[in-house]
Amino acid sequence: MYQVVPGGAGGTITDVIPKKKHTKDSRPLVGTGVIGLFLVIAAVTAWCYYIASLRKAELLKTQLLDLNKDGYIIRNQGGSIVFRMNFRSGTLDLDSCSKEEEILRCSRTTDRKLKFFIKTVQPKDTVQCYRVRWEELVPNIPVEHAMTYKFAHWYGGAVSAVQHWPISISGQQAPKPFVTSDIYSNREEFGGILESYWLSSNATAIKINNSVPFHLGWNDTEKTMYFQARYHDSPFKPNPGEAPCAELSYRVCVGLDVTSIHKYMVRRYFNKPYKVPAKVMFEHPIWSTWAIYKRDIDQEKLLTYAANIRKYNFNCSHLELDDRYTKRYGDFEFDPVKFPNASEMFQKLKSDGFLVSLWIHPFVNYNSENFHPLVERGLFVREPTGRLPALVHWWNGIGGILDFTNPEAREWFSSQLRSLRSKYGVSSFKFDAGETNYLPWKFSTKNHIRDPSFFTRRYTEMAIHYNDRAELRSGYQSQNISCFFRPTDRDSVWGYELGLKSLIPTVLTISILGYQFILPDMIGGNAYVNYTSGDRALPDRELYIRWLELSAFMPSMQFSIPPWEYDNEVVEIARKYTAIHESIVAPRVLELAGEVLDTGDPIIRPLWWIATGDERAYKIDSQFLIGDDLMVAPVLEPGKQERDIYLPAGHWRSYKGERFDLKEPLHLTDYPVDLDEIAYFLWV
Repeated sequence: MYQVVPGGAGGTITDVIPKKKHTKDSRPLVGTGVIGLFLVIAAVTAWCYYIASLRKAELLKTQLLDLNKDGYIIRNQGGSIVFRMNFRSGTLDLDSCSKEEEILRCSRTTDRKLKFFIKTVQPKDTVQCYRVRWEELVPNIPVEHAMTYKFAHWYGGAVSAVQHWPISISGQQAPKPFVTSDIYSNREEFGGILESYWLSSNATAIKINNSVPFHLGWNDTEKTMYFQARYHDSPFKPNPGEAPCAELSYRVCVGLDVTSIHKYMVRRYFNKPYKVPAKVMFEHPIWSTWAIYKRDIDQEKLLTYAANIRKYNFNCSHLELDDRYTKRYGDFEFDPVKFPNASEMFQKLKSDGFLVSLWIHPFVNYNSENFHPLVERGLFVREPTGRLPALVHWWNGIGGILDFTNPEAREWFSSQLRSLRSKYGVSSFKFDAGETNYLPWKFSTKNHIRDPSFFTRRYTEMAIHYNDRAELRSGYQSQNISCFFRPTDRDSVWGYELGLKSLIPTVLTISILGYQFILPDMIGGNAYVNYTSGDRALPDRELYIRWLELSAFMPSMQFSIPPWEYDNEVVEIARKYTAIHESIVAPRVLELAGEVLDTGDPIIRPLWWIATGDERAYKIDSQFLIGDDLMVAPVLEPGKQERDIYLPAGHWRSYKGERFDLKEPLHLTDYPVDLDEIAYFLWV
């Protein structure tokens, strides 16, 4: 017989308790259970996403930097945000990002591939640096980052026609090429001395790599500066054979205070001079023919000018014979009509104790006898195809500009200078121009240059053999040329636009950029028509005196309009301040100049250099320090014989003999300063 097994395969269960049907009342319990299950799943999912987000957030941190899809922020050791950079050229796809030790890498934006990384470097216990690089893989896509500047006061970048300290940004400017320009004729451009370096009062500094096709813009409403790399619609050019793929790379460093971080950046990233110019350049003034005679100079006037320097008992480091001693621009021989006996003139000046330097420039006008031979030899900058010389327009006409990337052109130019020195005993040269705005927008050179400002660098190298007394007005990566740099011509006016008030901000700016041997242009300005305060051809008398007093506390002094053009009182004031310059200022400057070779530290320093903890010091643009122990406060307003003075904490003695022993900074209100005085204070 067959036995029936309960629950067997295919069997029949005869003793199972019958199932109860669900009643209507039990159905809500099932629904509640299902909802509960979903809630548990949702909670677990949310927790997983939360944990993942924490891990991603941790992944996108490196030291004190936090990266997100739209940019990054950097904090200081105290946790405060000191730097913010936003990405304007794309949104990072954070899922493409990874971290390996101290390097964050990302390989995509939301719509394309790229190469992006941030690398943390800690060179010192007190300094934290971040190398940032964003490289596009598709040609002609610009890279743009936007730095917020509202957290602090910023300094550096470039000289400008309207110079402020700290930087004062107004309006909006789309990114434009960050290249050297002549700001006297192009007042909205960047100046002839520039470096892609900025420094802030919250101890943060940024240095753009020299390989970047760098463009700078700004927006004062958003309080941002735009750092852009591009090749499209730009004078920057990739190397031959390279695709025009833009790369923006830079370093951001954070330190304990603004002075120490600047010292670190200068030592790490700037060229430094290898020698100090001639001692007499610091001690005695230069006397130039330009402002007093302009182009109407000749042999008789130069000899008379020199005789008057001796007649009025002034010292002279050298005479500077400016434009125009040749018949045509591009000639290297004296105009026989204006200088009928040039050799005898030089012998006379030498016997009277005068050395002479000559004004020169990189242009050869089309009517010069040198123009056609140089065209045939291919020594000019050329148009883009390289077949024809590029004609350029400069302030004295039309001609070619020598191609200083070409060794043959450099040798030809050098040979002309050597000939002048050999034939006449010329002591040195004033190298004028050199800015990139005198190049065509599109051009070619013998040796390829990616960055147009590298042409400026090549031009400044021509001064190396004459750097004991040479003078340059343009500079890019040129700190090691080791000669005096002169910011562009000043107008004979009081204000910030190329006037007296612009001098201190300009000198402080180029000092921060690593140029320490500074010639602050001619006392009283250049007396150009329509750019001169006063009712005569001469600069206003009061302006001239205040300019003279300020110049006496600069590394070097330069006269052109002589004090005897005014009256005996002005002559006496000039004698007083040339003596102060020689006895008080020059010894300090020369000592500091020797230190520059090792440190690169400024000779002329802002007040915050010794007062990093005082917010007021970061905004003062009418006082400065020579080293750490001589503070200068000139009068820069017309009709004033008093001024407010900020004295940092410390032990100071005024030029009047007053003693100030200060545990904290002191603000002197309406401190009296007569017309023949400049306020200065020595550290006791």
